[in-house]
Amino acid sequence: MVLDPDLLLRAYSIGVFPMADSRDANEIFWVEPRRRAIIPLDEFRLSHSLRKTIRSGRFTVTRDRAFAEVVRRCADREETWINPEIEASYNLLHKEGHAHSVECWRDGELVGGLYGVNLGAAFFGESMFSAEKDASKVALSWLVARLRVGGYRLLDCQFMTDHLRSLGAVEVDQPDYMVLLGSALAAGSPDGTAVEGRGADRGAEFGALDRLLDSDPSRTVDAPASGCVIAQLLGQTS
Repeated sequence: MVLDPDLLLRAYSIGVFPMADSRDANEIFWVEPRRRAIIPLDEFRLSHSLRKTIRSGRFTVTRDRAFAEVVRRCADREETWINPEIEASYNLLHKEGHAHSVECWRDGELVGGLYGVNLGAAFFGESMFSAEKDASKVALSWLVARLRVGGYRLLDCQFMTDHLRSLGAVEVDQPDYMVLLGSALAAGSPDGTAVEGRGADRGAEFGALDRLLDSDPSRTVDAPASGCVIAQLLGQTS
């Protein structure tokens, strides 16, 4: 069983997303939190140590290279809301171009990453995992830089955690969140009006960062993007 991609996108457009009670749960339910965690893209908190890690190139960071594996690794924990139906649904959404992943590699092995949904000028972070210290933080840092370069307005993190709060996440009430969401969807639509479904993901560009990094003189085959550029981008505010 797979959720229809149009249904998923419509749900996100009205502030709702699916969850399951456990990995083995047979049913899913729709969630609309009263308070929502978001990361204001210009207020991402980059610590000195995290900046140093990013600049060091310890991790090779890619996007959309191992989406299915990132989702599987996010689900592979003692407590998870990702059941097989949700896993298959987001894999389909990715194949249709509406979900993306950011991966961290170390010596050719996947050691961290995140995935989420793209709609208009909003990105909805779904889950992340880390098998090595700072890997998920690095993945999130790269995501924020990518969204800033791509012209996004909203990074939705769903529920607040200490981990997210340390990186600059704040909580907003649902009515305020819906205003932010509506603005992001309108910014991503061709005519400037909020829309639902597939037509709402044309305004922001998830791949804009790639062109910038392709021009980085420090880029190599083994290091497809420059941590120095990312650290610099995250140090700038608009």
